[in-house]
Amino acid sequence: MKNLAIIGGGGWGTALACVLAPRFERVSLWVREPDLAERLQRTRINDVFLPGITIPPKVRAGNSPEVTLDGADVVISATPSHGVRDVYTAMLPALRPSMKLVSATKGLETGTMLRMSEVIAATVGPEYRIAVLSGPTFAIEVAKGSPTAVVVAAKDQRLVEEIQNDFSGPTFRVYGSADPIGVEIGGALKNVIAIGAGICDGLELGHNAVAALITRGLAELTRLATAAGAKPDTLSGLAGLGDLVLTCTGDLSRNRQVGLKLAGGTALGKILESTPMVAEGVNTTAVALKLAARFRVDLPITAEMHAVLSEGRSPGEAIRRLMTRALRKEAGGQESEG
Repeated sequence: MKNLAIIGGGGWGTALACVLAPRFERVSLWVREPDLAERLQRTRINDVFLPGITIPPKVRAGNSPEVTLDGADVVISATPSHGVRDVYTAMLPALRPSMKLVSATKGLETGTMLRMSEVIAATVGPEYRIAVLSGPTFAIEVAKGSPTAVVVAAKDQRLVEEIQNDFSGPTFRVYGSADPIGVEIGGALKNVIAIGAGICDGLELGHNAVAALITRGLAELTRLATAAGAKPDTLSGLAGLGDLVLTCTGDLSRNRQVGLKLAGGTALGKILESTPMVAEGVNTTAVALKLAARFRVDLPITAEMHAVLSEGRSPGEAIRRLMTRALRKEAGGQESEG
């Protein structure tokens, strides 16, 4: 059995520690907040990000990256997207090329518009093998052992098979993919669409509206992903459609909750201040629009969400504008206009 290091003691990192503990000899969890790391190690509960879940005894929590990474064969990063570059830069002295690096963060880097695996590769260098993990996952359900299916993707198919074998268990099924571009863009863009789904529910627009938003949202994220070099089929899988449906319809979705509260009249600043959790869709929206401009693809839902989040447009007006856009034919996910 191998040793696993998980970088990021939020809900997702903690859930991964719980579900993967039986698969590894030792699991080390790096927690950014020293006081939380101490409490988690002492009480076996992450009282901030995943309350109510008992952490397995095999998991060792701490605040030192060097201690966490010592002896690790596999390293999962589950930190918010805005911190990935700084975290990997800080970890560099403790990393070894023999370690398998797995990104479990869903987002795009502000400024560079890079996917998380690209950020990691740019930081650690070409000698490291990097995979990405995504799919429809609520952390609390993963930690409780509810049946969950995810996908791991990398150009290196040997690495994909290794991670599949390392991670798969009775409640956590890992599928393989050779399309990290599609997996990462699907995982990032679904958060933006989920804000729109929350707005629809918050405005009580009905099931028809949410179904339409999910369907056109899938076309939107597929357009962007394929323009960036992804395979269309990837977006109809776990990291695209699967994650999109979960995040747009589940009450545990942080991004959907942002949309619900915006529809109820709460200012974005107050929404973000009210929780320690990160809603990745808020930052991803602006970055996705810049990436779409680079590839000359149309993202109408994303554009309206950006107007609501950053330009003061009302949620109701955003929906009206989407419904009154110029009429067009429905086509496959790769059409140039939405």
